Amino acid sequence: MKKISKLLLRSYIGPFFLSFFIWLFIFELQFVWKYIDDLIGKGLSWTIILELLIYASAPLVNLALPVSIVLSSIMTFGNLSEHFELTAMKSSGMGLFRIMRPLIFFIIIVSFSAFGFANNIMPVATLKFKTLLFSVTKKAPTMNIVPNIFYTDIDGFVIRARGNDTETGKMTDVLIYDHTLNQGNRRVIRAKRGVMNQGDKSRYMTITLYDGVSYDEPYEKGVTKKKKTYPSVSSKFEENIIRLDISSLGFKEQDEDIFKNREEMMTIRQLEQGLDSLNLSIQKSEGDRVNQSFRGIRLTNDSSLVRNDTLKPDSLYFFNQIGKMQQNRALDKAINLSRKNKEYNQRTIKQIEGKLHRINVHNINWHKKFFLGFSCIILFFVGAPLGAITRKGGYGFPTVIALGFFVMFFILSTVGEKMVKSGSIEPWQGIWLSSFVLIPLAIFLTYKAAKDSSITDADFYNKIGQRLIEVFKKKARHKA
Repeated sequence: MKKISKLLLRSYIGPFFLSFFIWLFIFELQFVWKYIDDLIGKGLSWTIILELLIYASAPLVNLALPVSIVLSSIMTFGNLSEHFELTAMKSSGMGLFRIMRPLIFFIIIVSFSAFGFANNIMPVATLKFKTLLFSVTKKAPTMNIVPNIFYTDIDGFVIRARGNDTETGKMTDVLIYDHTLNQGNRRVIRAKRGVMNQGDKSRYMTITLYDGVSYDEPYEKGVTKKKKTYPSVSSKFEENIIRLDISSLGFKEQDEDIFKNREEMMTIRQLEQGLDSLNLSIQKSEGDRVNQSFRGIRLTNDSSLVRNDTLKPDSLYFFNQIGKMQQNRALDKAINLSRKNKEYNQRTIKQIEGKLHRINVHNINWHKKFFLGFSCIILFFVGAPLGAITRKGGYGFPTVIALGFFVMFFILSTVGEKMVKSGSIEPWQGIWLSSFVLIPLAIFLTYKAAKDSSITDADFYNKIGQRLIEVFKKKARHKA
């Protein structure tokens, strides 16, 4: 490999990985702020939080990778052009594509890596993330009894204390409602003071109460309301030990089967299999709907209408030959049959519409596998020529320009996906909408950079305008 190629790769790889991890960190902060309420106060270990952040970073690669490619491309070629290194290369006989060739190979490797990541790693990481996040949100907060506030997170018990020392576990004026029998507030314990004790890994917690009273109202089973006597039993105690099961407060990871059938957790092969199954299901539903529509919609010689040996059911005048009562019965039966067929058709059509929506979602995720890698190539051919034309390096100007292109890229991708889900356009049109816009821009910028012409060159636009005017004049002459 020549020294110039090594120089270009060193100049590009450093800003690329630096900007990639910076943007990934920025998008990760957005995730933290979004789910901060679900993470705080639940006593989660740092390993679980770290695992959750690692899994959450996988879908964010779709955002961090495009913007980092645009930014690093503008920075690299902006620095080369600003310090006249790009001019020196061109003066030695090297064209723009020859200069960009080692970086093009690098971007192609990144694109194939992005495809492999999107198809193999991202579905697994997304599944792990969804499962772990669901488990975290289902976990109850850690044991923290606030003074004068009823604590209800322990199954079967409600606890209130006037005072609570979190360091020693000592409580004053303790009130406990026992709901383990699911009979309301029939069992109540009140004590002047108590001590709460829990082992580090124990699923049980003990509360030792001192100087208290327990109240118990036995349930009178099988006794009517008028005959109930409402007996009450109370007993004083100097010391009473209560053992509470706090396993509901612990962390329990949910089963991955809950989420594994979602489209974003599937590979290309699984998506194609899902599409085949959905198409076959739609064909079957359509066939069943047609068969149901024609099933029984005819006037027959039913024994409930006429006698089989008196009338010919195939006769054109069959309906007129039966009596008035039998005609009314036949009409009622036809109305009920039509109503049932209408309801069945409406229900089937809604099911088919739901399956068509799932097909669109399958197609969206199928195209996304290829879109991420291809967008890397397009955005490189947008950023590299733009940096060569603007001749601005550093982090300031390239960051602003990169954000502008990323916002446009993100908006077009989001709008296209929304239009696909609404059924306005085909999946390939919506997912590749941003590419359809950026490819002409990339060609235009690459052409301008190869010709060493500025974007603000008036002669270039004047020539284009004159050619368009000549085309319109020719069309006007032909019409005349």
